[in-house]
Amino acid sequence: MRIRNRLLLLVLALFLPMFVASALVVWYVYREEQKSQERSVAETARAFALLVDSELRVREGILQTMVNSPSLQNSLRSKDFSLFYSYARNMAPNPDTAIVLSELDGRQIFNTRVEFGEQLPARRSSNLTELVHKYGADSTLVSDLFFSQVGERYDFNIQVPVRVDGQVRYFLIMGIQTAQLQALFRAQRFPAKWIGTVVDRKGTVVARSADPEQNVGRVLRESSLQQLAAGREGVYRSVTLDGIRVKAFYSHVPNADWTVLISIPEAEVRRVAFRAAALLGAVMVLLLALAVIAARRFAAGVIRPIEDLGRTADRLGQGQEVAYTSQGLAEADTVGYTMVNASRQILRAKAELEQRVADAVSAFERAQTALLQSQKLEALGRLTGGIAHEFNNLLQTLSTALQLAEMTSDRQRMQSLIDTCKKTVDRATSLTSQLSSFGRIQDARLATTSVKERVDTFVQLVHNILPSNITLEVDCAPDLWPVTVDPLQFELALLNIALNAKDAMPEGGRLRVQASNVDLQHPSHGLPAGGYVRITVSDTGAGMPPDVLAKALDPFFTTKGVGKGTGLGLPQAYGFATQSHGMLVLNSTPGAGTSVGIYLPRSALPVSVPSGKEGAWQANGIDAGSTDRGTTVLLVEDDALVREAVLAALEKAGFRMLVACSGDAALAMLESGVQPFPDVVFSDIVMPGQIGGIELAKIVSERFPGIRMVLSTGYTDKRVEIPGVHLLAKPYEIGAAVRLLSRSGS
Repeated sequence: MRIRNRLLLLVLALFLPMFVASALVVWYVYREEQKSQERSVAETARAFALLVDSELRVREGILQTMVNSPSLQNSLRSKDFSLFYSYARNMAPNPDTAIVLSELDGRQIFNTRVEFGEQLPARRSSNLTELVHKYGADSTLVSDLFFSQVGERYDFNIQVPVRVDGQVRYFLIMGIQTAQLQALFRAQRFPAKWIGTVVDRKGTVVARSADPEQNVGRVLRESSLQQLAAGREGVYRSVTLDGIRVKAFYSHVPNADWTVLISIPEAEVRRVAFRAAALLGAVMVLLLALAVIAARRFAAGVIRPIEDLGRTADRLGQGQEVAYTSQGLAEADTVGYTMVNASRQILRAKAELEQRVADAVSAFERAQTALLQSQKLEALGRLTGGIAHEFNNLLQTLSTALQLAEMTSDRQRMQSLIDTCKKTVDRATSLTSQLSSFGRIQDARLATTSVKERVDTFVQLVHNILPSNITLEVDCAPDLWPVTVDPLQFELALLNIALNAKDAMPEGGRLRVQASNVDLQHPSHGLPAGGYVRITVSDTGAGMPPDVLAKALDPFFTTKGVGKGTGLGLPQAYGFATQSHGMLVLNSTPGAGTSVGIYLPRSALPVSVPSGKEGAWQANGIDAGSTDRGTTVLLVEDDALVREAVLAALEKAGFRMLVACSGDAALAMLESGVQPFPDVVFSDIVMPGQIGGIELAKIVSERFPGIRMVLSTGYTDKRVEIPGVHLLAKPYEIGAAVRLLSRSGS
C-alpha cells in the first residue's frame, strides 16, 4: 500500500469515530422529526373528525328547529302538510339540500326536491331503516352514502324523530349532497400531496380532497377496512385507491360512526425529516472532505521524495545510468545516492554478461547448424541409399535379362526374358509411384471417388493376406463425403498400413478400420477448418517406442529384418495424405497398439464414373486396327531414347508421325505450316527451353483450336487445368497411348 493511502487512512481513522457519532445524531434527528410530524398529522386527523362532526350537528340543529316549529304542529293537527312543505323548502341550507318527511315505515309524505303532491319514491335509497332497527327510532341517525334516485347523485341523510303526544310518529330527514363536505377540505388547505378522505361505516368514500369525482362512492381496500375496525384512531401503512403508497392517520367522527383519514405519501413523510437530517449530514460530509483535502496536501509533501526515489528505481530497473538530485530528506538522499552507484555497477556487469551470452549463442547456433546438417545428410543418405539399392536390383535384373536375350535364339526363352523385363518395369513403376507420393499430386491419376468403395476394395485385398488369428473389423459411417484423390495411392496407403499392423501382431489381434465425416470448427492437426473424411486404421499390436515413432514416417526407415521391408509403407501413406491436401496422424503406445488416422478434405465434385479398362495401367498390346491411318501426330519429346522408342511404336500402330525435340521446335513447326499438318500433338510436359508441355498446350488451344492435345508426364509440380487436354502418366502402355490418340483424333 502506498504511503499516500496510509496517511489518508490515518486521517480517516481519526475522523471515523466522529463521523459515526455524527451519523447517529443525524439518525436521531431524522427519527424525532418523523415522530413529530406523525403526532402533528394525527392531531390534524382528530381535529378534522371533530370538524365533520360539527358540520353534521349544524344540520341536525336545523332539523330540530323545524321539528319544534309551529308550522309542523299545525300540519300534524290538520293533516295538511303543504304549509310545512313550503316552510321546509325555505329552511333548507341550499337548493341542493332535500328535506323529507316520512312515516315510520319509510313511506315519504313529501320531498322538497319534488313538487308537493307529485309521485314520490316507493322505498328509501339510504340504509336508515337498517340503522333504526339497530340503534332505535328515538335518536338522531346519520346514514351511509347512497345514490339518490331523485337527485341522481351521491347523498347521505340525517334523520331526527318527530314525536306526537310523546310517541315517535314521523321522521324528518335532511338529504345532503356529498359536495357540501368538500368545502371543509378547501377550508383546511391541506398540503398539496396530502389526501383527506371521509368514509362511512362501510368504508365507502363520502368525500375526498383529491379527485373526488373519480373516488366518491368507491370502497376502501380490505386491508384498510380491517385497520379501521381495529380502533377509533391510529395510523397504518396502505395503498390508496390511486395506487400511491401512503401512511394513513385515521380518527372516528364521534356521533356519525364515520371515519376521517389523512393519507400522506411515504416519500413525503420521510422528506420533511430527511431535510433536517440531510442538512446536518451535509455539514459532516463537508468537514470530512476538508479533512481529506488537507491530508492529501500533507501526504503530497511527505511522499514527493519517495516518488522521486521510485522514478530513479524505474530507470535503474530499465538498465539506465541514473542521476539523483537531493530532496532535503536525509533517508531518501542516502537511498538515492546508493542507487546511483548500483546503476553504474549493473551497467558494467550487464555489458560483460551480454558479451558472454552472445558468445554462448553463437556457439550454440554453430552446433545446432552442424546437427541439422548432419541429420539432413543422414536422412538424404538413407533415402538415396534406399533408392539406389532398389533400382540397382531392378537394373541388375534388366541387365541380366537383356544379356541372356542376346545369347539365345530360342523364341520361347526370349519371350520368358521379355516377361521378366516387363515384371521388372512394373516393379520399378510401383516403386516410383510410392516415391511420387512425397511430391505433388499428379493430375493424370486424380479422381473423385467414394471412400466406402475404396475401403471395400481394400478389404477384398487385405482378406487374402491377413492370417486367421487377426480379426478384421470395418465400420463406415453412412453418407460419407466424396474425396478427390489418386484411387490407387489411396488403396495402397491402406494396404501398407494394414501390412505394418499384421507384422506388429504376430500372435494375432484385431485390425479395425473406421471411416466417418468430421467437421473441424477450428484449425487442427495442421489442417484448416472445414469438412474432412477421417479414415482410422488401428491395431492391438506391440506398438512403437518414442524413438521409433519419431522416425516412422522417414522413407526407407524400417525395423524389420533384411528382405522383410522397404521402409516405404507409412511414408507412402503420409505422402498420399499430404499431397491430397490432408494429413496423417500417427499415435502409438508400446504394448497397446498403433492408430493411424488419415484426414482427406471433402470434395465438392461428383463421384467420377470408373473408366473401365481404358486406364493407362490396364491397356495391353498395340491394336493398330483401331487407329485412323489418316491421323497425323506431332510427337514432342526431349529424351532421345523415349522419342525413338515411342516414334517406332506409333508408326507401327499406323499414325503419320512428325517429331520435335522441344516445345519451342514444335511451335516453330506449327507456325511454319508444316505438311502434313498435325491432327494431334502428343507432348511431354517437362522439357528444356522457354516452352514446356503445358505452355505448348495453352498456345495450341488458343492459336490452333483444330488440333487436339495429349500430354504425358513422369512427374510435374504444375497443375494442368486446360479444357479438352488429355493426360497420360508415364510409364504408359503403348496400347493406351494408341487408343487415347485415336479417340482424340476421331
